[in-house]
This record gives sequence, structure tokens and C-alpha cells, in this order.
Amino acid sequence: MSDASPTIDDPELGTFTRATSELTDGSVLTHDWFVGTVSVEGTELELMLEGTTPDEVTLLLPRMREVVKRLHTLRRIATDAVVTNFTTGEPDPQDLDDAASDLALEAIEATPDGTVILHFTDSCGEHFPEGYWPAVHLGIDDAVQQVTVES
Repeated sequence: MSDASPTIDDPELGTFTRATSELTDGSVLTHDWFVGTVSVEGTELELMLEGTTPDEVTLLLPRMREVVKRLHTLRRIATDAVVTNFTTGEPDPQDLDDAASDLALEAIEATPDGTVILHFTDSCGEHFPEGYWPAVHLGIDDAVQQVTVES
């Protein structure tokens, strides 16, 4: 008999389990990704690996490890991209610094094509409406591919 909810243990990133949500009627929705958490600089970050089987997800672990190791640099690239995307003209250096402190990284998502998506929240509530957050999509070369607002 196979395990309905297999786990994946990574020595650097910890344990990942298949993501689920319990609906109000008590039924459980199983998502097409695995989730885990990692502590970086005193903050717990959600890690999401897109895939439905341990074999699919295990292939994404090296990319996620690399991103977590370089997170300080990638985070600044991403917050600068958010400001640049929503500013007309050249962003002011102070605006870039403010975004770096105001946008709190909440989750990192890795996809099979090598894209990594950094999901932020607006910690001061001054930049994005309640229930919306910026997400920065980084390509395999860590270049910004897209900045989106999600809900």
C-alpha cells in the first residue's frame, strides 16, 4: 500500500509534504505542490515545490537550495524590481531602500522550468491593498522575468 501523503526530507531545507487545504465542509483539497519551511535570518519562510510526486519535486531541490543560499542578494534584486515596475521614471534610491525594508519575503516557489517566484507582503500596509501582494519571477539565470500582483 502506498503512502497517500509522502514526505521528502532534505538535509538542508527540511521536510516537504504534499500541500492540502481543508474546506469549510471538512473535505480536503490536495494541491499540485509540496510545502516546507526554512528559517533564514530568524524568519520562517514557506517553500513551495511545484509537482505532484516526490520524484518530480526532488528534481527542484538543488534549485531551491541555491536560492536559499543566495537569498540576501536575490531578495534585494526582487524588491528593486517591484519598485522599478511600479514607478514611472527612474526610482529614487530611498524608494529602493524603503521597499527592501517594507516588503517582507513570505514564500519561495520553485517550478519545473527553473523559475523561482518570491512572494512578498507589504509589512507596513502602505504599498499594496489588503489581500494583495507582489511576486517576483526569477528565471534560471536569476534575472527578473516578471513582477506580478497576486491575491
